Amino acid sequence: LYVCAQINGQVNFIQNGSFPGNLQLVLVLRPTTLLQRTLSDILFKFNKDEFKMKVPVIMLSSITELHSYIDRSQLTQELGGTQEYHHEKWISHRTAIEGFALMVKKTAQTLQSFGSELAETELPNEIQATTLLLSTHTSKKDKTKVAPFTHTHTHTHTLLSQLDETERAFEEFWVRHQTKLEQCLQLRHFEHNYREKLATFSENLVKMEYLWEDLPKKSDLLLCPGPQEILDKALALSREGDELIQNSHYAEDSIQPKCSELRAVSESVSSSLRDKKDHLLKAMELHHRLERASKWVDDGIYLLASQPVDKCQSHEGAELALQELERYLDNAGQNQLTDLSTIWGEYDMVLNQQFRVRGEHVLWFNITFKWTGTPRCSRDVQIINTCLKSVQRKVSALEKIHVMNELLETERAYVEELLCVLQGYASEMDNPAMSPLIPAPLQNKKEILFGNMPEIYHFHKRTFLRELEQYTDCPELVGRCFLERMTDLQIYEKYCHNKPRSESLWRQCSDCAFFQECQKKLEHKLGLDSYLLKPVQRITKYQLLLKEMLKYSKGCEGADDLQEALTSILGILKAVNDSMHLIAITGYEGNMSELGKLLMQGSFSVWTEHKKGHAKVKDLARFKPMQRHLFLHEKALLFCKRREENGEGYEKAPSYSFKQSLSMSAVGITENAKGDNKKFEIWCNSREEVYIVQAPTAEVKTTWVNEIRKVLTTQLQACRGMFTLQKLQLLPSLFVLFLVKISHPT
Repeated sequence: LYVCAQINGQVNFIQNGSFPGNLQLVLVLRPTTLLQRTLSDILFKFNKDEFKMKVPVIMLSSITELHSYIDRSQLTQELGGTQEYHHEKWISHRTAIEGFALMVKKTAQTLQSFGSELAETELPNEIQATTLLLSTHTSKKDKTKVAPFTHTHTHTHTLLSQLDETERAFEEFWVRHQTKLEQCLQLRHFEHNYREKLATFSENLVKMEYLWEDLPKKSDLLLCPGPQEILDKALALSREGDELIQNSHYAEDSIQPKCSELRAVSESVSSSLRDKKDHLLKAMELHHRLERASKWVDDGIYLLASQPVDKCQSHEGAELALQELERYLDNAGQNQLTDLSTIWGEYDMVLNQQFRVRGEHVLWFNITFKWTGTPRCSRDVQIINTCLKSVQRKVSALEKIHVMNELLETERAYVEELLCVLQGYASEMDNPAMSPLIPAPLQNKKEILFGNMPEIYHFHKRTFLRELEQYTDCPELVGRCFLERMTDLQIYEKYCHNKPRSESLWRQCSDCAFFQECQKKLEHKLGLDSYLLKPVQRITKYQLLLKEMLKYSKGCEGADDLQEALTSILGILKAVNDSMHLIAITGYEGNMSELGKLLMQGSFSVWTEHKKGHAKVKDLARFKPMQRHLFLHEKALLFCKRREENGEGYEKAPSYSFKQSLSMSAVGITENAKGDNKKFEIWCNSREEVYIVQAPTAEVKTTWVNEIRKVLTTQLQACRGMFTLQKLQLLPSLFVLFLVKISHPT
């Protein structure tokens, strides 16, 4: 290494800190002029201590002397050499090298920092978090790519080597880190599927136990849905775990026990399924056997119950009844059960209380039926009558129990359905996470869509269902429960009044993502509109059940209560139906609440006669009836024109255009008109206006005439009462006037 420099004739630029430690020789070229040489010698002497280097220093007097130490090819032209040198180019080159060195340093630091971050990262415990971490690290790693640099300087080669070595080390570490993250993601998926399969096993085992406990009702379902498919998926998951272990997964110690447990549980469940299947097949066999016997019993019971008691008051009638019973017995075949002990022994493994009850019921009928049909009884009319009455009472008792069970079961199902709707739809409308899915027309419209369904749910859940259950052992008295809660049941009127608005809102938004998402979560096959119809269907169902219960409770203690309850429920249904028509009236400018209670409504053909009108108009009116829908209130009779039905659901309900109103205080009625038993007359203003009304049937006419007569009679009684009251209020004044008359006859 050599240093050749000349700066203003000075050499004090050479300092220890300016050169590396392997400096071996210093050549100093002295100036050629006398003045400069003298000056440099003086300066060199003064600055000699500044060298402080343990290297020889040779003072050269000329360039020729320099050439003896250094070859000319290594010297620039100003020093008599041949090497080309451009200072600006050297500066530019040097700047580039230093910039590259800085970039290499920063890149190395970035890789080291990122590597430290990766090394300190904890593996997540969830699939989503692991996926996000893998994506984030991969994206960050892609951004650390080193740009290529092709400079050929010796120093750059050294830097490039260092950079390549750092990058290679980082790549090796990244591959290991990426592999671990990918294995972590595989593990999280495996663990999730593992937990899911165990939960599925548990759920299906519970279903199987439920199925097993309720065989008479569900033995037609051999197995829970898709058991073999569940087993296949579990075994496939265990094989997936084995593959992870074979691929040197880092969590082998965690995966291996789970695979073993999956195989063990699968084998256990498979064995249990085989046993349950055998049991269920046996139960199905017994179920079908009892089913056939029960059908034969039901047919026989109704055969006995249908025999008129009066028929058996004579020997001939009794003989005919017995012959009919004998023919039925001859066709019984294998439907009869005569020895339960043998059957119970054959099906001991599947017997439960319900099977026993059904079997004993069938056996009781066999014995009763055979005893009733025995020829020795053909002469004993009293025995046959007694037996028939006994059978009929038994039928009634069984049917009442059946109706009560249906009432309770459907009531429980109804409560659960209401809860499902309120939790799965109504509550979700208040869920901030679901808010983006709710369209603008549905915003803040929960009360319109669901009406007073929460009120209905709480009434049935907290009150009505519990009170109905108290009549399980005495179903014929259940009418009392309805009577006690009849006022509460009127909440259905409010629900039905709101139903058209609810239907309209549903049609606007039925296809929105909110309803679809809720239905998907609930796994409902039917849409919300089907469940919004449940309250209407329920209040209608009550009257059918009460009719059935009343049918089998004639002469019982609670028959009157059942009849009264049925009448009240029918009254609620009529009020609901009438009010649904009433709210469809358009064009009435007054306040309908001032018309009093709506008593009747229906469609009629109406002719009008006006004595003051033109004769031709009068004649035409007689032959061209108008179709009018009449609404009878306590204080007025409204005439409306029915519009055509359109739309769907509740939109199919017709609408009515108001035409005219008659005050009930100014009308009269003629019960028969022109010899037609379906016509009657309504008139006012001393028959100046006459409306001939033709009902669809004579029965409808009679009902309307009676109801109008009641209204008029009530008004007459009210007027008489008012007149009497007014006369009583005038008595003191009349008495004073009478005294005045006596005192002053003039």
